[in-house]
Amino acid sequence: MSQDLPEFRTILLERRSRLLVLTFNRPDAMNAVNLDLHDDLPEALAFAGRDNGSDVILITGAGRAFSAGGDIAHMEHNAANPHLFDHEARQAKRIVFALLDIEKPVVCRMNGHAIGLGASVALLCDVIFAADTAKIGDPHVGIGLVAGDGGAVIWAQRIGLTRAKEYLLTGELLSAQKAADIGLINHCLPAAELDGAVDAFCQRLLEGAPNAIRWTKVLTNMELKRIAGAVMEAGIAYESVSVRSADHREGIAALKDKRKPRFTGK
Repeated sequence: MSQDLPEFRTILLERRSRLLVLTFNRPDAMNAVNLDLHDDLPEALAFAGRDNGSDVILITGAGRAFSAGGDIAHMEHNAANPHLFDHEARQAKRIVFALLDIEKPVVCRMNGHAIGLGASVALLCDVIFAADTAKIGDPHVGIGLVAGDGGAVIWAQRIGLTRAKEYLLTGELLSAQKAADIGLINHCLPAAELDGAVDAFCQRLLEGAPNAIRWTKVLTNMELKRIAGAVMEAGIAYESVSVRSADHREGIAALKDKRKPRFTGK
């Protein structure tokens, strides 16, 4: 008997036979990450990992975006009260390890932009299908923050250290097509073809041998988990320090004013 689905403030869970669909559900805010989403996501992922009613997990976003990074008003509040950020930093660590610990295959339907932590969530999935209108990037540095909540773990493992440094140090956003071309994501498709491709792939996994698929994933994630174990504590610490900086406050002010930030290294 499958478990009843828990309810969350910012995430919807849905069963489609043995497929469990996890949907970010702040469509009016482009599924930007606020405190509720930070708190809901590790719990939802932990449930997905232990759910005995599913063999494949699909993660996507409601509306136009997958997850468009941090909520600006929320980030501004954290910058003014940085002790509040420390809790979210710990939650970000839980999110990364929850994704790495899930034995079932996790498919990402990147229906729109995946930015910051949204990009980390997408990239920590096993296979990524993106609409050709989507962009992906980790622009932490653009608002004076360290990319400590997963970017430093996963980007280099997908595209190598050379390219990962270029994109993490500049915060550049990549089109889905470019991301597919360099191997950051698996597939870039016209938006009208996204659902068909995702459904067909999930069905292929569902028709496979569940334990063979799970344990193959466990093996391929062992090195990722080793790297995450080595990097995440320092990453969260560095990001927690950077959230207290004048450069971060300037980065948020510039984002709100839609202007180029004037960083000072303070």
